[in-house]
Amino acid sequence: GRNRCPDVDASSVFARRLAINALSFFRIFIGIFFIVSGGEKLIHPYQNFLYVVQAYQLFPSWGEVIVARVVPWVELLLGAFAALGLWIPWILRGIQWLFFGFIIILGQGLIRNLPLSDCGCFGEMLHLPPQLTIVMDSLFWLVVFFLRRYVAKTEAVSLDRYFSSSAEGS
Repeated sequence: GRNRCPDVDASSVFARRLAINALSFFRIFIGIFFIVSGGEKLIHPYQNFLYVVQAYQLFPSWGEVIVARVVPWVELLLGAFAALGLWIPWILRGIQWLFFGFIIILGQGLIRNLPLSDCGCFGEMLHLPPQLTIVMDSLFWLVVFFLRRYVAKTEAVSLDRYFSSSAEGS
């Protein structure tokens, strides 16, 4: 037979598990990020977030109201599903589109030199300058791109994996 070094096999298995756990960690972290972001906006009157949306001067007034009422719920739901690992490929796609939208909205505000002192991302909880937020959102977009590329490995700790193994066991 073939001669194998047990240390090499053990270390490669460890490295593979570490990579899979890191991918699951990033998925869960981004999920919690959106749960906190959406939840923070939802526990305060929607007018607080409406004021932030209006500062970007991008939507008509009726659109601003829709964005202020809907986006926090979308963030909360996508975040919860990502953290739990349910429908991971679709949820990661939705999260990536959200980050893309945030990057565009922040970018146009910065290019137009709007007087934005706060991105409004975390409601009243945390105030970040738009310049920092666009960098952070861009990095998160890349992380989600990577997670989508290796989506099967992000399922190590997930409801998707639980339900698929339960269905196979039936």
